Amino acid sequence: MDKKKIKDILVDWIFDIIGGICYSIGVYTFAKMANFAPGGISGLALILNHLWGTPIGLTILILNIPLVLISYKVVGKRFLFKTARTMLVCTFFLDIVFPYTPAYTGNPLLAALYYGIFLGTSLTIFYMRGSSSGGTDLLTMTIKKFRPYLSLGAVTLTIDLFIISLGWIVFGDVDSALYGLAGTGVASLVINKVMYGADVGKMAVIITLDGQGVADEISSKIRRGSTVINAKGSYTKLERDVLLCACSKAQAYIVKKAVFDVDPKAFVMFTETSEVFGEGFISTLDKA
Repeated sequence: MDKKKIKDILVDWIFDIIGGICYSIGVYTFAKMANFAPGGISGLALILNHLWGTPIGLTILILNIPLVLISYKVVGKRFLFKTARTMLVCTFFLDIVFPYTPAYTGNPLLAALYYGIFLGTSLTIFYMRGSSSGGTDLLTMTIKKFRPYLSLGAVTLTIDLFIISLGWIVFGDVDSALYGLAGTGVASLVINKVMYGADVGKMAVIITLDGQGVADEISSKIRRGSTVINAKGSYTKLERDVLLCACSKAQAYIVKKAVFDVDPKAFVMFTETSEVFGEGFISTLDKA
């Protein structure tokens, strides 16, 4: 195993540990003690914990098993391997470490806000290393694969609203649903601000000396193709490759990292796109 691979594995573990701590602070320290269910699998796990006292981390892990099986062919072996490791780290902190730490028992609204901050931070950390905490991320990716014309945000919102509404019924208080909505909204805002969001909407324009190498690296990381154009600088008169790569907002960070891993002197620009048509995005037939 070469040094670069060893370094990548160590960095993955460091990110998983930091992200796992932030994830557990959000879910256990704030959401559990404030008696509200946010969106996602963590919200469902908190509901089951409230009803029957099931361990939160282990419940999240078990609920993820069918989602992993369903999404295996969609997200690929590499992503699922990293996600499985991330889920195990989160389970360790949720069920073994944080039950012995002080929990916040103050204002539930503040608990919801800080839940969102810590959860959004943790998910951003996971996404930066090409991983996730599992849950509705896997389900959303699978739905998006077979129904590419659907809005990723709308699919996620529908799932979250269902779980938050279920929490309203279980906790018997409309405030629990409002806190769940607030926490989920803050988490989404944190991710949007740090990683450009989670829906389609970015066009990467990359100027590099190694167009094919950069394109191969992007493809290996996120399975996105690139268009390579031969160009010449008007000032330097030097030959360069210009790559065009359409990606989701959540993938923009990974694209940028892939580019600079291959060519540290590359020039990268991201532009906003309102809609992207074609394979892997919105089908032109579905919009006709």
